[in-house]
Amino acid sequence: MTWFEEYELGSTRRTHGRTVTEADIVLHAGQTGDFYPHHMDAEFAKSLPGGQRMAHGTLILSMSVGMLAGEVNDEAMSYGYDRVRFIRPVHIGDTITSRSEIVGLRDHTKQPERFGIAEEQVEVVNQRGEVVIAFVHLYLVNRQPGSLRE
Repeated sequence: MTWFEEYELGSTRRTHGRTVTEADIVLHAGQTGDFYPHHMDAEFAKSLPGGQRMAHGTLILSMSVGMLAGEVNDEAMSYGYDRVRFIRPVHIGDTITSRSEIVGLRDHTKQPERFGIAEEQVEVVNQRGEVVIAFVHLYLVNRQPGSLRE
């Protein structure tokens, strides 16, 4: 369990790799209804710059968040995502790794006595070390009772 006061600016995490499969893409398309030909049509995808189908950006975002969710923090929950950028395509067979750093800690605007916001910059890289997605994951984190700085 990690309280807001225990988060440290500059702390980092890195995941093991995960290879993206055709099954991942097909399942995501079915869950979201996004059957866009860039993801599903191998013949159409031959005309794309990468020459092959690409994973949904939202799939890679979801995978990266899951990869970083190693253990449950009872004192925090996801508060959203800022500055999401899909930088490079991810193809079937690519292996992604997530790395993150706590880059911001601030009081919750409406309930600063109860919560803080931790900002985690996340970069997802492929097997060539190229950044494919970058975003800031926001966490709403409980404060230890009576700990608010005056």
